[in-house]
Amino acid sequence: MCQMSVVVEDEGIETMVMENVTYLQVSGTTIEVNAFFEDPRAVEGVVIQAIDFLGGKVILKKSSV
Repeated sequence: MCQMSVVVEDEGIETMVMENVTYLQVSGTTIEVNAFFEDPRAVEGVVIQAIDFLGGKVILKKSSV
């Protein structure tokens, strides 16, 4: 099983949103993430900056919109 970590990067500093993410849904500038045995979490005002498949990490950044 391939699970990812989701972080928000702001001025070079990464803040963990959730580890072991099994599902990610994008709706405009809101991203909802889910993991086993945890409540879903919505992160507002962000966009996907990069996905590191080898490192298992999704990097979000604050939206300029």
